[in-house]
Amino acid sequence: MSMPVELREMIEQCGGTFTTAQANEVGISNERLRLLVRAGLLERASFGVYVTPDTFIDKMYVAQLRRKRIIYSHETALYLHDLTDRDPLNYSVTVPTGYNALMLHADSFKVHAVKKELFKIGTVQMQTVFGNTITAYGLERTICDCMRNRNQMDLALLTDAIKRYVSRPDKDLITLMKMAETFKVSKPLQNYLEVLL
Repeated sequence: MSMPVELREMIEQCGGTFTTAQANEVGISNERLRLLVRAGLLERASFGVYVTPDTFIDKMYVAQLRRKRIIYSHETALYLHDLTDRDPLNYSVTVPTGYNALMLHADSFKVHAVKKELFKIGTVQMQTVFGNTITAYGLERTICDCMRNRNQMDLALLTDAIKRYVSRPDKDLITLMKMAETFKVSKPLQNYLEVLL
């Protein structure tokens, strides 16, 4: 069995990782995908996500493809922004209140829920270490999220992250303080910043 040309072109554009829906769009049926997996031309990375055998599976990207509404946050966003050296063991994500996170918990994600009106504030597109694009929270939103959850976080990690943020040339303290007001953490954040600035 050979791989159809339209599928090969689509896989090339997607960098080797693609969804069932993307394959269906170019005319490849689910049954054809199963046959290609059986023939060893594709591998199933996760439910509804496929890779070529020579593609390294980027777990963050695969999770984002499967669950488009998740946003990488907290410790994971700290790592993506180089605000910590600790590689997260379990990825932290934020979902809107009411989102069914049962499967995320089953896949060992740390799940945070936030009101729908606050959910999209501060989102950015970032690259994983493998160069794939995912959605995460920006620097200022990440700091505010960590401050909101400071009682459940390692304080050394939080303090180090704020120190690194303060020393960055791309920091935006005005945006940080506005966001801190929105998320009701301006008082504790000011306490941290007064010590560090």
